[in-house]
Parts: sequence; C-alpha cells; structure tokens
Amino acid sequence: MSQRGLLVALLCLAWILPGLFGRDPWKPDEAKTFGVVYEMLQGGSWAVPALAGEPFLEEPPLFYLTAAAFAKLFSFALALHDAARLATGAWIAVVFGFTALAGRELYGVRYGTISALLLLGCFGFVVRGHQLITDGAVLAGFAIAYYGFALALRRPVPGGFWIGTGIGIGFLAGGLLAPGVLTLIALLLPALGRDWRTRGYAAALAVAAAAAAPWLAIWPIVLARQSPALFKWWWWNENLWYYFGPQSMTPAGILYYLKILPWYGFPAWLLALWALWRARGPGLARPAVILPVTGFVVTLAALSASSEPRELYALPLLPPLALLASAAPETLRRGAAQSWYWFGAMAFTLFAVAAWFYWSGLELGVPARLHQHLHRIRPGYTPGVRWLPFILGVAYTVFWVAVLASFRRSTVRPVIVWAAGITTMWALMATLFVGWADNSKSYRSMVVSMQRALPARYDCMSSRGLGESQRASLHFFADIVTYRDEVSERRRNCELLLVQGGQKETLAPGGPSKKIWEGARPGDKDERFRLYRRPRAKAR
Repeated sequence: MSQRGLLVALLCLAWILPGLFGRDPWKPDEAKTFGVVYEMLQGGSWAVPALAGEPFLEEPPLFYLTAAAFAKLFSFALALHDAARLATGAWIAVVFGFTALAGRELYGVRYGTISALLLLGCFGFVVRGHQLITDGAVLAGFAIAYYGFALALRRPVPGGFWIGTGIGIGFLAGGLLAPGVLTLIALLLPALGRDWRTRGYAAALAVAAAAAAPWLAIWPIVLARQSPALFKWWWWNENLWYYFGPQSMTPAGILYYLKILPWYGFPAWLLALWALWRARGPGLARPAVILPVTGFVVTLAALSASSEPRELYALPLLPPLALLASAAPETLRRGAAQSWYWFGAMAFTLFAVAAWFYWSGLELGVPARLHQHLHRIRPGYTPGVRWLPFILGVAYTVFWVAVLASFRRSTVRPVIVWAAGITTMWALMATLFVGWADNSKSYRSMVVSMQRALPARYDCMSSRGLGESQRASLHFFADIVTYRDEVSERRRNCELLLVQGGQKETLAPGGPSKKIWEGARPGDKDERFRLYRRPRAKAR
C-alpha cells in the first residue's frame, strides 16, 4: 500500500470508530437489530431469526450472525451491544475498500482513494454508517459487485467471482432487492456499453452465477424445510409485497428519493453532474460512466417503486455517485476548487467551535441559559466532564487543525479537507454528546424504572401495542419476553399487562386491573408506557 493509500485508510478508520462504542442500541433500527442478535446469543436459531421470542424475518441472517460473532469474541472487553456494533465497522470497512478498488479499476491507481473519500464525505452516510443495522452489509454487497463489474473487463474470472459474491452478500443481508438490482445491472451493461459486449464478460456472468448460488440457496432451503409457512411469509410479506402489494407504486415512493438526494448525496452528486458534463459526447460511452450511471438509475428505479420509502434505503445510491464523481476533482476549475476548499474549511471549523461551545454549556454550565436549554430538551442527563470523550474530542480537533495547516494547494486538497472535516464533525458529535443523546434515545432508564415497580412474583407479562424496538429492549435490558395480545398464537392472560400508547390512556385494559407503573423515555412526549396488574387466574 502506498503512503497515500495508508493515510486514506487511517482517515477511513478515524471516521468509522467514533459512534460504535459507549451507547445503548437506539430506537428504532438498532434496538430491533440487537434484539435479534441477542436471541442468537441466547441460543436462538440462525435459520429462523427471532426477536423477543417471535420469528423475525425482515432480513436474512448474515448480518445478525456476524454481529453475534463479534459480540461473542469481544464481550470480554466491551458491552455486548458495543461488541456487536463492531460488525458495522467491519462491513463499512469492506464498503470503503471495495469502492476504492472499483475506482482504481475504472480510472487508474491514484483514483481509488478519491472514490473512497467521496463516499465517506456524503452527509447521508455519516449516521447510518455507524449504526447496528443490516444495511451496512447490504451496502458492502453492492460495493463488492461494482468492483466485480469493473474488474470483469480485464480479468473475467475474478470479476465474475466478485459479482456473484456481492450479489450473494446483498441477498443474505437484506433480501431480494440487492440481487434483483445487481442482476439487472449485469444484464444491462452489455446493452449499454460495448466494453461488456464480449465473450469474457459472458464467462464472468457464468462464474458470477456459480459464486452467487450458495449464498442464494442455502438459507432459503433451510428455512423452507424448517417452516414452509414462514418461508412463504418471508417471500411475500418481506420482499414482494413492497412492489406488488396494494400500496405499491405510490407517488410518495416515486418522488421521495429525488427529494432527499440533494442533502443525502452531497457533495458527490454535484461532482457527478460535473463529470457527466465533462464526458458529454463520446466520453459517455466509457466504462467509468456507463457502470455508475447504470447502477444509479437502476437502483433509484427499484427503490422508487417500493411502497415503503426511507432515507435508510437510499444508501446503495451513494457508491455509484462516488464512482462517477471520482475523476471530477482533478477537472474542476481553479475557482470552483478553491471555493469548495474554503467552504469546507470554514464550515467545519465553525462547527468545531460551536461543538465546544455547546459542550461547555452541557457539561460545565457555561453559559447558564444554554445549559438549562440543553437539559430541558433532554432531561435526566447528569452533567460533568468525562475525560475519555474529552480527550478524544481534543485529539480530533487537533487533527482538524493539522489537516488545514499541512495540505498545500493541489487538485485533491478539497476532497481530503472535506473528508477530514466530515470525520471531525462526526467524531465531536459522537464523543462529546453521545451520553446526552443516549439518555433519550435508549430505553434503558425506562426499563429500569419499570423493573422497580414489578411485583416480587408474577406468572408472565402480556403486552398491547408494544413495538418491535420496545419488545427487544425489554428482552436485552431486563430479560423480559412479553406475550402480545395482537398475535393469537402468543396471546396469554398474564397477570401483568404492559401497554404502549400516547399521553392519553386510550388502551387501558377492561375488567378488574390496577395500574402499578407509568413511564417513558426522558423527554419523550409521544410514547407512554403503562403497566397493569390483573387478578391471577384461579387454578382449576
């Protein structure tokens, strides 16, 4: 690895690590994911992932298995959920690595690092790239496949292997979307680009099919043998329903991703447009344009056709944007490059100053009005200097100042400064304010409060209106598995009933019952939890 490659790898590591440690699983996505991981660690089946005692088939088990493996390996040194979150860091490192390899294959050796840095610098990637969610592994599948598509032009057999591996990982981490999109890209490339219209690429597709087959076959076969009903449920309800169900093709789904793209993919999308403008004419037929444009358009169409749009699902749009934009920084006019550099330098410096100002208000009480405001919107947090986050925050601030002072004018300076600024911004948020945010985004304090009100002995706990994140949090914080009234197979007439609702008590149980506890997460004005005790059923 060259010196430049090593420095970029260290920068990616500095981006990845903050936010992985020192906090609970946050609602909604992290709590659900860790709930499934916790079930596996308690001896649950990998073939039928479960959450709080019930089958949970939103995604196949690959990410859950890797997170459980990391949790088991590193639980001696880290909290179980922090150890599991290392799986996120590993998968995101794969994303950066294969995006760099794809950029290197499409443009040349020195462009790989630019591809990785442009992906790192996208605003939409910052928070999601640090969460305990399956989408990091899905994104790794896309990045691996893009590298395979690029490599297949020069080395068909290894290229086909990586195409098939990317398709398989995308499927086993997220379901049918990734293999469907990547297969369509694979079939469209020969029609759109003559470079893929060769016998070598046909051989690469044959290798890809062989490489993908085990990933695509083993888990569905095992699931179908264990429970044909669950397999049918997963096949339709967790995959095809979003495209062929009664709510498919809604206008909101079609327009949603175009609305969020301006901030989500910034600044890569601007550079991608500039690259397209520079390539107009014969340049549009180059592989470095055909592959990312095809990937972006097909992915956008597939996401837009779904009936459930979420910004989380837009992550696969970012690698093709970064690849398309890779050559743009070197072709920017001097004025544009200087403007980008100064905008990044000033914006992130201002953010760093503001972060330390807010930290002073939060932890030191100076200024007093800011201190009161921050604790009013997130009540229950105990202020005080925590030395490890403070030292890490200082280190990242010094790093930012060093970056600004050390880089001389060059074509890649704006890219490096922007990536370093994004890293510093996220690191300050994830070190100085993680405890304050964790206080309101975790269900730990609510569960602990409820535990204090539990009777010394009770038979079981039913639930009504309780969401997946809440059921998972009860399980891994208190080892409580509820029996939901909404699921006939699980319904029990338990002595305790936990009801999730709003501020008004609209779901109170009928019959003789007594409310023994009521609570919520600190500062939460929407969710309210109430625990009722009912008379024990008389033994016959």
